[in-house]
Amino acid sequence: MIIKSSTSLRNDYGAISNLAREAQEPIYITKNGEGDLVVMSIEAFEKREETYRLRAKLELAEALRQSGAPTYTLEQSRQRLNAIYEREV
Repeated sequence: MIIKSSTSLRNDYGAISNLAREAQEPIYITKNGEGDLVVMSIEAFEKREETYRLRAKLELAEALRQSGAPTYTLEQSRQRLNAIYEREV
């Protein structure tokens, strides 16, 4: 965990920006000794968001599986997709 003061952010934005890109993790900014903000690079943020979206899809798939929804083997999935795409051509 990286913690920096708001003074560091104000006085040396460039260094904080570089640190965020290099570390690829959130930087916690404090104000008067208390947590105030979190900053991170756009790349790290987008990667984190994609991870959350994938996790949500996996959780939905697992919930469907547990509810008794039909499941398919890899080969069955290929056959279903081939049938769909062959009809569209």
